[in-house]
Order: sequence, then C-alpha cells, then structure tokens
Amino acid sequence: MPTRIAFCITDFDDGGAERHLADLVSRLPRDQFEPALVVLSHPPRPPADRLRQMLLEQRIPMTFLEGRSILSTPQVWHRLRRWVGDFQPELMHCLLAHANVLGAYAGHRCGVRHIIAGIQVAEQRRGWHLALQRRSARFVAKHVCVSQSVADYAASVMRLPREKLVVIANGIDVGRFTHAEPVGHGVDSSRRLLLFAGRLDPQKHPDWLLERMPQVFRRLPSHDLVIAGEGSMRERLRQLATVLGIAERVHFVGWQVDIPRLLAASDLVVLSSRWEGMPNILLEAMAASRPVVTTAVHGAQELLGTNAPWQITPAADADAFVEAIVRIANDTPLAARLGTQNRLRAVNDFSIERMIAAYVALYRSILSK
Repeated sequence: MPTRIAFCITDFDDGGAERHLADLVSRLPRDQFEPALVVLSHPPRPPADRLRQMLLEQRIPMTFLEGRSILSTPQVWHRLRRWVGDFQPELMHCLLAHANVLGAYAGHRCGVRHIIAGIQVAEQRRGWHLALQRRSARFVAKHVCVSQSVADYAASVMRLPREKLVVIANGIDVGRFTHAEPVGHGVDSSRRLLLFAGRLDPQKHPDWLLERMPQVFRRLPSHDLVIAGEGSMRERLRQLATVLGIAERVHFVGWQVDIPRLLAASDLVVLSSRWEGMPNILLEAMAASRPVVTTAVHGAQELLGTNAPWQITPAADADAFVEAIVRIANDTPLAARLGTQNRLRAVNDFSIERMIAAYVALYRSILSK
C-alpha cells in the first residue's frame, strides 16, 4: 500500500514556496506515496489559483481551513487536528512558518510518527515565529532547508539542532522555459527590458531598486524596467517612480502567471531583496538562459556558482548594483555567456527530477526508522 503523506502549508497562492510544493506533490511516485494537501488559509482566487487547478486535475485531495488572520488561529488549529486525525498519515511534511508550528503540534497530538518541517527563507523581519518553530522542533524528525546558507541560518539564528537539518535545493522544470514566446505586456517592442518579478513587499526592497534606476536609465537609454508582481507597496512604488521622474520607463504589469514568456522578452533579471532562501526568480531566469544581477542574499551564491562574481553585489552597495546592471546590459557577449552558463547550471544541478529523487530518498530514510 502507498504511504500516506500529509502536506501542510500556510497558503497556496502562486508563489515560490507554493510552486515548489505543487511540483513535489504532483510528481511523487503514486505507487509509493498517497499525498493529500491541507492549507491553513482560504482558497486562492483566479488568476492566482493556477497551482490549485493543477493539483485538482491530478485528483490530489486538497482541504482549505479558511484561516483569515492571526485571530483565527484557534479555529484553524482545531480544524487541522480533525483533518490530520481523519487522514491518519504516516508522515507529515509542513512548509512555511505558520504551518511548521501548527502542523508539528497537530501531527504530534494526532500520533503522526514522522514530521518534516521545510525552511524556505532566512527570515529577518519577525522573531516570534523563530521562537515558536524552535519550541515545536522537538516533534520534528528533519528540517529541510532549501540551501546550505539557510541551513547555517537555521542552526545559528533559529538554534535548531544541526543533526536535524538537511539541505534539498528547489528544482526547476527547465523545459517550461525552453521555447517560450516573448511577451512584453504592452511595452514598446523597440525597448530592451530589465525585469523585476516578485511580491511588492519590504523583503524584496523594490523601493531601493527604483531609487537606483535613474542612474541606470541615464547609462542605458534603450532600457526600461518591468515590475511584475502585486503587494502592499504597489501604489507607493508608482508614486516613487513619478517623484524620481522615471514613470514612463517603469512598467507595472501586475501579477503574471506566465513568467517564462516574460523572461523570454527580457534581457536581464534584477533582484534587490534584503533576504531570501533560494530565490525562485533567479532559478527561473537561469532556466530561461538569462543573466541576473542580485544582492547577496541567502542561496544566490549556491545557485550561480562560479558565475556569481559577475551577478551578485554586496547587500547595501548601490554603486556596485548599478555597475553590474550596466556592465552586463552593455556587453552582449558577456550577457549571452552568463545566460548560457546559468541555464547549464539549472539543467545539471537544479532539475526537478533531482529534487524529487532527493525527497523520495529522505521520506524512505525517515519511514524506515
């Protein structure tokens, strides 16, 4: 009989952690594992429900516990306990901070023998969830970190036992990015595009990025910036672009489901984050044969390997960030070489098949104990 695995995640919008989980759940060998997914929050709304539709088509059971805010935590906790008790999994795999905490306690209370917690990011903003995850760690068999730098963070900052930490990098379906037709979302086709894709949130530091763009635009007169994403900072960023006098060269295209086509239309991907774990947009850019310029966040060095010196700048070094963008954008042979080598690294070291095999091996190892 296949082993029942309960996957528990905080929400299921079309973000990096959620895409990673959807790829994992949908590709597990069904003769070995019977997956089911429980989500602490409410169902995502179109068009951000692509992942939900994908799993529904594969007939993977999904339950949404309708958590709306921190105030609904008691109700979500009771619903989660009932769900786990009804499903009776042999292994429970949780992902993201809220799910890691509630899932560990619910799994333990319901007698789940094996519990895994996934750590996707080296969180720098809130301390309360670090303490809660540290307390719930006694119920967790393994903490899966998406990069070695996140594992180091988990050991030093979260103070989780190193013997419980394992690194499994996210994987990418490179085929999705191979023959994508470019779509510039209404931007004049004569313009060359720099792309920022991600949540418009203080973690991603998009205001810092915009403040660098007047310098970039003066030196790259043929380039515009496309910002793909939604978030709490959207209107503030629009106003900032106007104040900086660059509104005509900054294009807010909203949340996009078809990132491969947007990448195909772009020359260079930029990432200005304060912190990450293993940035999904960098991995997608690599699969699309695109060069990147990123701040020195967790996971970036491991993704880019020997090409990192060209594409990573110190976290707060605005001048280095601008120089890296201008250097790569103005040097077509360099950009092509970096893009080609990025793709080879994505194919060889970060394939989706490699990720699935690593998780299957981890599950078997834990279940055998």
